[in-house]
Amino acid sequence: MSARSVSGSSSATSDVSDEGEWLDVENDEESITIISLFDSQTFSSWTEMLDSCKQHHGFDFIATIKSLQLDFHGAVKLVNYIRSRVRDQQPVAKNLTIADFEDDAYFKPVLENDALIVSLDEILDSDLVKTDTAASQLDSSHEELLAQKQALEAELESVRSQFSNYRLAVQETLDRRWGDDTEQSPAKGAAKGDRGNYYFESYAYNDIHETMLKDTVRTDAYRDFIYNNKHIFKGKVVLDIGCGSGILSMFCAKAGASRVIAVDNSDIIKKATENIFNNGLSDIITCVKGAIEEVKLPVDEVDIIVSEWMGYCLLYEAMLPSVLYARDRYLKPNGLLVPSSGTIWMAPIQDTEYMSEHISYWRDVYGFDMKAMQEGIYDDVRVEAMPNSALCGEPFPFKILDLHTIKPEELSFTAKWESRLLRRPDGLDGFLIWFDNFFATSRDEPVPEPMTTPEVFAKAKNGNVAFTTGPFGIVTHWKQGLLLLPPENPPSKSVLPETISGQITFAALEENARALRIDVTCSSESQEGKKWSWKLE
Repeated sequence: MSARSVSGSSSATSDVSDEGEWLDVENDEESITIISLFDSQTFSSWTEMLDSCKQHHGFDFIATIKSLQLDFHGAVKLVNYIRSRVRDQQPVAKNLTIADFEDDAYFKPVLENDALIVSLDEILDSDLVKTDTAASQLDSSHEELLAQKQALEAELESVRSQFSNYRLAVQETLDRRWGDDTEQSPAKGAAKGDRGNYYFESYAYNDIHETMLKDTVRTDAYRDFIYNNKHIFKGKVVLDIGCGSGILSMFCAKAGASRVIAVDNSDIIKKATENIFNNGLSDIITCVKGAIEEVKLPVDEVDIIVSEWMGYCLLYEAMLPSVLYARDRYLKPNGLLVPSSGTIWMAPIQDTEYMSEHISYWRDVYGFDMKAMQEGIYDDVRVEAMPNSALCGEPFPFKILDLHTIKPEELSFTAKWESRLLRRPDGLDGFLIWFDNFFATSRDEPVPEPMTTPEVFAKAKNGNVAFTTGPFGIVTHWKQGLLLLPPENPPSKSVLPETISGQITFAALEENARALRIDVTCSSESQEGKKWSWKLE
């Protein structure tokens, strides 16, 4: 679920033959018709309707909202409460309290496509609601209002302080995701080395979710798998971990899931709740805020777990352990994980143009040597979208993750790699890392063989879906991880072998468990092994 235009040919995978089937929302603009709260009379505006309710039925909707201090969700329940009472021919009390309609059942619309509910945002933002009512109540509750004012001012100051921190956290996150942070600023908080929960706070803002949703390789893969396998989801209980804006949960609900539990530890869950309500799916999808390890789910077990947990180089951000916890805690023995497996690849690169534009550049900037700007440039993993022409050796799949069986402790590992050089470059500039994701229709399906490409996997069985983040496909928001070698280390052209090999290690940083340390060794028959380390923070 990482935040992460586009060129090349697609590697995502199954054909979207029923694309029209999932586009359920009509964009045609129609004139609004609002039905009265108390009878069948219709009006062309909410102001006319509310005036009629006040004049003919003695009910002041605006005054009720103000006196009960209702937000959007409270107003929705108020509307459905009144309509349900009128429908059942029961009276509506003149002095309503929140307790009268606190039941979440009143989130379910009484009228389909209720235009009054659609107008609630406009009503709540209107001057009729925003008008200060303190003066009219001052005589009876002056002290109470003063205390509320002081409390609100204190809360406002606290929110301002938090927002300042949030903005910094979000900027750091977006810079890292879009590859613009050349100084590699510190990562957000983590389970170990927590820095104010910045990791979750950074996901509370729209920009990150817009970036991920517009990554068509990513989002289409989930949509295609869910919609093309509706028989798998029909009538099933689904858990969506790190639900974000709620898009995957809504895919599952539309595919026929009987119940979807959407969990996120970020405040984006509030937006997800509104998105789900506005699309009429609140009766299927339940939103839960909190870490999956800490929340109490309304079910004991689920049939399917859906999650977009992938980070740069696949394991950055360390969200996968949370998915594995949910797998062991909630997933039925024959339950399905979506996606079901992943493969991490590595290849040597040599790209003279990139090195000239981004590395050598600092040695002559308008005639000045600015090599000081290169500090740390070989110590950090760079997130870049590299062309496949940069690869000077064959890619090697050094790690396969079977998500149904892998254990959390296996996410820190050392693996062997090797590559046959495809050309004789002047020297290696570094290594490139990317991953492929596979969506199998059953946990009984064998994990793809190491060299299996997404295209081959998708064609092997109807319903299969896969995609790559590598340099051979459409650029995704994950791009690739670029490990640059210091200039004094690459072997010279005269002794460069045909095959190079070594080991690669993935491990969490001690000071920040959501960050990665990547170690690589490289050797050949004619050269002793060398070792380098990089951080992805």
